[in-house]
Amino acid sequence: MPFPENFTPELVVESPGRINLIGEHTDYNLGYVLPTAIEKKITFKFIRNNSDKECNLFSLGYNTGFTLQLDKIARSNVEWENYILGVLNEILLRTDKLRGFDCTIESKLPMGSGLSSSAALECGLAFGLNELFDLGLSKMDIVQLSQKAEHTFVGTQCGIMDQFASVMSEKGHVILLDCKTLEHQQIPINIDPYKMIMLNTKVSHNLASSEYNTRKRECEEGVAIISVQHNEVRSLRDVTPTVLQEYKEEMDTTLFKRCSFIVSENDRVLKTAKALKDNDLKLFGALLYEAHDGISKLYEVSCPESDFLVDFSKQYDAVLGARQTGGGFGGCTLNIVHKDKVNDFVEAATKAYKAAFNIELEAFEVKPSAGTYIKNEL
Repeated sequence: MPFPENFTPELVVESPGRINLIGEHTDYNLGYVLPTAIEKKITFKFIRNNSDKECNLFSLGYNTGFTLQLDKIARSNVEWENYILGVLNEILLRTDKLRGFDCTIESKLPMGSGLSSSAALECGLAFGLNELFDLGLSKMDIVQLSQKAEHTFVGTQCGIMDQFASVMSEKGHVILLDCKTLEHQQIPINIDPYKMIMLNTKVSHNLASSEYNTRKRECEEGVAIISVQHNEVRSLRDVTPTVLQEYKEEMDTTLFKRCSFIVSENDRVLKTAKALKDNDLKLFGALLYEAHDGISKLYEVSCPESDFLVDFSKQYDAVLGARQTGGGFGGCTLNIVHKDKVNDFVEAATKAYKAAFNIELEAFEVKPSAGTYIKNEL
């Protein structure tokens, strides 16, 4: 679908990706997470096209687009289209004010990197349409409808963290989010003289989506076993290490490992939030290494490439901690690196990674940034 060359937008919206410092897979277990938006983002340009039903969307990255009718929305065989269609479907369930529009989408987020390009896509679209057509949706409405869109049209039973971080983040802060109550606090983060350096493995193993849903089911099975005698337990959020230990013999090894990781990871999130408040950067780094160990050995959502990079970082005193971020099986590792040694570390990691996997490593710094916003200059 060629997009009209004379396209002049009425509205430009920028929607960021996110990193989660710690708290992996705890969100759909109603636990704690510690995410923030980053400055890498997706840019949306919108214009009303004066039709009632026709919408034209064009991805500059994929160099392709599609046309849809608002009264005939159905799932597509093209994966990225379902993020769009799901959001439109959820909006239409909430309001009758939506009309025809044209939109271009340009992403600076590496796909499959664990930086949540999907949530940025969902939230940016919903945010822009809310503004363009004065739909009256709150920020929390946008967060929740975007999560629901991913459940219904994409088929990933994600928690709420990615969408929450994409919309609610504040510059220079991380969000301590309780995924059970949605209570949250903005925690200032200042890790100078260290920087947050992402190393993109450039691999995205196909296991990610199916195994994500498998892990969710395994956690639910663990809760079902525990809740027979502990009826106050509704999720792994409600389980203490002592209570979990009581059920070691009742669960198979895999199930116990999954539950053990989530219970300990929730504790690590709270410890990390306190470490950042206390400016205890050494503890912060140690908790990241501990988290990756659990991701790899207990939850088993790492991969050889991520494990290699995390192990490699341990050779450097300039690196306080590292772990794989995102849903798993590839994407990026987060590394806390002294600013004076960033170039040396990246150069050495790139060389070692190329030798081990014959893949060119991509490295970039991330900084805690603001959530989805309207860009003033069109």
